[in-house]
Amino acid sequence: MTESSTPTTATTPDPWVKRARGAAQRYRVLAWITGTMLLLLCVEMILKYVLQLPGFNVEGDPRSEAARIIAMVHGWVYVIYLVTCFDLWSTMRWRLGRLVTLAAAGVVPVMSFVLERKVHAEAVAAIDARG
Repeated sequence: MTESSTPTTATTPDPWVKRARGAAQRYRVLAWITGTMLLLLCVEMILKYVLQLPGFNVEGDPRSEAARIIAMVHGWVYVIYLVTCFDLWSTMRWRLGRLVTLAAAGVVPVMSFVLERKVHAEAVAAIDARG
């Protein structure tokens, strides 16, 4: 018995597609985390400066540790978000204005949620078209 072996053509996936999918997914996750932290920061600022609640007041109440932690975490998450924005932007080879818009979305409340949906859809469409 002889086995006839048909040559299988193993198509190697485009490495750009894999890199772009990863960048889009990382951006999506960080956009949601950044947006959530920004909303928490906004609530904290309202409690601190508008309502002047105990523990959030501007007199330096030692109970305001939660406010400091929220601000610090948002700051570091925003830095990581900027890295993921740059990664997605450079991978997709978009114009500079898109990078500026992506960066601004991390400091304008709710904008990261809205922009994430649009940017992720455009990125996935471009990735699917190529791969």
